Amino acid sequence: MIRSAALFAGGFLLAASAGWLVLPATLYRSAAQPFQFNHKVHTGEKGGMACNDCHAIRENGTFAGIPKLESCAGCHSEPQGDTKAEKEFVANFIKPNREPQWHVYSRQPENAFFPHAAHVKRAALKCESCHGDHGKSETLPLYQVNRITGYSLNVMGPSARTRNTHTPGMRMDDCVSCHRQHRLDHSCLDCHK
Repeated sequence: MIRSAALFAGGFLLAASAGWLVLPATLYRSAAQPFQFNHKVHTGEKGGMACNDCHAIRENGTFAGIPKLESCAGCHSEPQGDTKAEKEFVANFIKPNREPQWHVYSRQPENAFFPHAAHVKRAALKCESCHGDHGKSETLPLYQVNRITGYSLNVMGPSARTRNTHTPGMRMDDCVSCHRQHRLDHSCLDCHK
């Protein structure tokens, strides 16, 4: 009797451990971005650009998202510097007029609506409030997508408050936490269709 209870407990612990450690690792697949974009070169002392120089908000208040190739081509029809990365970008994307197929870290679920204009224009929040110091990064983080839902780890993964990072999150928990911090009350239908 004691032996079978010990075997059961051992089997249960083994199965729970495997589920706790193995399942999350297999739940997400990783993919590299088509090009390692250096934000720091563009936003730092040399570049001096602001987030909205490339990631613009349209006149109607909607977010334009990842910049199109034509935005890059305005400055990079020819390489401006002598880095290998810029030369490869011009040769592989600008010259053949081939739009990079960027993986979007912040694609929200279909039933969620996030109005950038309300946060950036009306509330005057800085991009760093939700996206962290991404504008100072020299490389892009690995894109990790949930194999079942198709959503990025940035949106569906652990909340920024529970993961060991200084990057704010884009989960509903993070939005609710920020709204509570600023004493804002909203109905579910303000953000969900």
